[in-house]
Amino acid sequence: MKYSVTVKPGSSKNLVSEVNPSEIVVYTTKHPHGGEANKAVIDALAKHFKIPKTSIKIERGLTSRHKIIVI
Repeated sequence: MKYSVTVKPGSSKNLVSEVNPSEIVVYTTKHPHGGEANKAVIDALAKHFKIPKTSIKIERGLTSRHKIIVI
């Protein structure tokens, strides 16, 4: 399943919000420096969907706030 994910790094809390069935907004306290925000996004999505982190892949947008995630 593919999802369009918008990342809000540097937020005050970690939160996953589903806008619609294929769009998700992930708020994370981590900053994008060194890929920390990407790791936090994968962690948050794994907890949200209750799946292992290895089942989640960032297909597009490694350096962007707008990502395509494949689960």
